[in-house]
Amino acid sequence: MRSANPVLDRLDDVGRAERQVLGVDAGDAMTVADVVARTVGLLLLTGVTAAVAWFVVPQAAWISAALAGSALASLALVLVISLKQITNPPLIIGYAVLQGLLLGVASRAFELVYPGIVAQAVVGTFGVFLGMALLYRARLIRATPRLARLVIGTLIGIVALGLVNLLAYLFTGRQGVAVYSLSGRVGWLPYVFSVVAIIAGALGFVLDFDLVERSVRNRLPRRYAWYCAFGLLVGLIFLYWQILRLLSYVRR
Repeated sequence: MRSANPVLDRLDDVGRAERQVLGVDAGDAMTVADVVARTVGLLLLTGVTAAVAWFVVPQAAWISAALAGSALASLALVLVISLKQITNPPLIIGYAVLQGLLLGVASRAFELVYPGIVAQAVVGTFGVFLGMALLYRARLIRATPRLARLVIGTLIGIVALGLVNLLAYLFTGRQGVAVYSLSGRVGWLPYVFSVVAIIAGALGFVLDFDLVERSVRNRLPRRYAWYCAFGLLVGLIFLYWQILRLLSYVRR
């Protein structure tokens, strides 16, 4: 069964082509352990970079513009790596470092206003991730074409609306589906948007787990473990942002 996710289908095609043209020895094929090791390494790098940014980068007046620029640069990097099927470790590591800087500065700003919120968001993020992993392991949730269409369509809509909302905020100061200020009243729409984003992000892990299993089964070269680890890192960071924002709404 082919997934409705075009990125996953193209990765399958890449694997078949490389096996037919170049061949992949059993020792050169990626394993689940390869993906786990690279994912943990990327998470540690992101965390260390975030910690450095937390303590070193000052909370200056220009920080909002820097955060917006970093967010847009990260989005562009995600699109390039995903669409080009890039397995180059330096580029993926660069994304982890860039996101670490963004996470560290923004998380510190949230923590100054709402003490303890960062720890709550981290626990919530990994709690959702582990919960989805257990559900997928027990085969209670499967990566069906219908689920793939629903999740991919929802995530594309969320990213598009979020980008439009961010640009509107930068140029007009107005906030709609997402609220970027750390204080002030929040209407019902940002709550709904955050909850939908969290649900979509959680279900997106099902597609990521399916990608890993299919890549191992198709005996893709070991370098594609970097691509799978990148997908998991993107999902975790996306979920963290959504949970952090929702918690800030609740605590106002």
